[in-house]
Amino acid sequence: MAKKTESPFSPATFTFLRQLERNNRRDWFDPRKARYEEEVREPALVFIQIMERAIKGISPNFVVAAKKSGGSLMRPYRDVRFSKDKRPYKTNVGIQFRHVAGKDVHAPGLYVHIEPGGCFLGAGMWRPDAPALKAIRMRMDEEPAGWKKASRGVAFRRVWEAAGDSLSRPPR
Repeated sequence: MAKKTESPFSPATFTFLRQLERNNRRDWFDPRKARYEEEVREPALVFIQIMERAIKGISPNFVVAAKKSGGSLMRPYRDVRFSKDKRPYKTNVGIQFRHVAGKDVHAPGLYVHIEPGGCFLGAGMWRPDAPALKAIRMRMDEEPAGWKKASRGVAFRRVWEAAGDSLSRPPR
């Protein structure tokens, strides 16, 4: 049995994120940036360090980088350029362990999402480009038994629950 490790996240992490949800403005965040660093960012970086051995055990090709920027921790700022929602900050902690060959969040990998009221783990690819999506679909079509076992088998369902977007009908 794996050794249980205490979480670096505390109630203060979730309190800050709830307060940010209610006050998602620069004039609120800026004077509280030191709290963000202490209560959200630092615990997230410790979590990444704790997870390194386990992630490398899954695949040595996943990047595990506990850095303030350019590493596994996603930035707190939202890209609002093309969005109707102009709130400047994310109200969750996003951590990605992407494949070494990937350059951004669209690379294969693992994603950890932490927020008040619900946390989840994502695995795979998020919004793959057209060639990658085609290759994934072709492999599923060539090996349907393997895909069903991996995605719907007893071993998978014992631990995981599939969620997210799905197609209403299969592609051609």
